[in-house]
Amino acid sequence: MENRNDALAAFRCSKCSKTEDTNTQDATCSCGGLWMLDYCPPRFSLDLVDKSAWNIFRYRAFMPLEGASWQEISLGEGMTPIVSLEKNLHLKMDYFMPTLSFKDRGAAVMMAHIKNIGVTSVVQDSSGNAGNSVAAYGAKAGIDSEIFVPEGTSSKKINMIQSHGARINIVPGSRDDCAKACRETVKKDGKYYASHVYNPFFYEGTKTYLYETYEQLGRIPSEIFIPLGNGTLFIGIMKALEEFLESGIIQEMPSIIAVQSENCAPIYEATKAREKKIASITPVPTLAEGIAVGVPMRGEEILEYIYRHHIEVITAPENRILEARASLATKGIYVEHTTAATYAAYLKYIATSRPLKDCLLPMCGAGLKSD
Repeated sequence: MENRNDALAAFRCSKCSKTEDTNTQDATCSCGGLWMLDYCPPRFSLDLVDKSAWNIFRYRAFMPLEGASWQEISLGEGMTPIVSLEKNLHLKMDYFMPTLSFKDRGAAVMMAHIKNIGVTSVVQDSSGNAGNSVAAYGAKAGIDSEIFVPEGTSSKKINMIQSHGARINIVPGSRDDCAKACRETVKKDGKYYASHVYNPFFYEGTKTYLYETYEQLGRIPSEIFIPLGNGTLFIGIMKALEEFLESGIIQEMPSIIAVQSENCAPIYEATKAREKKIASITPVPTLAEGIAVGVPMRGEEILEYIYRHHIEVITAPENRILEARASLATKGIYVEHTTAATYAAYLKYIATSRPLKDCLLPMCGAGLKSD
């Protein structure tokens, strides 16, 4: 990776490799391929961290941001603590965020970019948390937001989205039906698609999860669990880890364990057969609504990371999610069901696979969102 501190970013199509200016308002390439981000950040060093900024933009030296829109956007996201639940288990408290979920990392960077290129109205689809984030940061930026959510989305999440002044559409069917309906609206109305899945700037925000971890612990834990639906946290963490390898921060990849819902596991099923494309599945309702994605649009990209870095993919036992949530609550940690699913998967893993010596789990969403 070339070390270019002043390099400008560009979009590159994942299918035909066409390049495009990041100012484009097209959600995809004309061929239908998703945009990837061509950007070479400087080698990671704590010397380049802006210690005076108490939000994720302290790491802006490693982000392809232009202009100063980030100063108008930030709601104080990031800088979440890491607590030790047990001797070998650390929790990064990423629901300590303005909208109570880790999605604020990505939304802050994406909306700063959107503000900078002059967009005034966006649409987005979400299982709830990303919709909350886009609605909140849209309100802060003065950008009109319309959010699509699938039926069955927590009423608390819906109320939060509406409280920020965003219009909401509740779509019958699955999370994938919701995404399809939203994309049809984008195509019909020509509005900017502020998708946490399509827009590469979102992952420039979620990679700060690992930046903070390194700054806080002075190391990267040897095992990292990551919930995996559309891959917004997964891809961000993998981007950061590859940057750390290039910078010499780490000498080898930690052990990554990606967690899918037992009732909706297209990536898990694909890896069992070593397929390069996601498996075709019929999702079954799950408490882990945040990762209930039957057709992850960046599925092939996710699988490439999995095979390149020998990542384990496991499933969370559906019948242990509520038990895991209750167990965390007795220790003072109150999380939503999707986060509890990751903990349930961790408990199953250490009981049936192997003990872990230095493990990190993300606490992605606050419990009040699921009640």
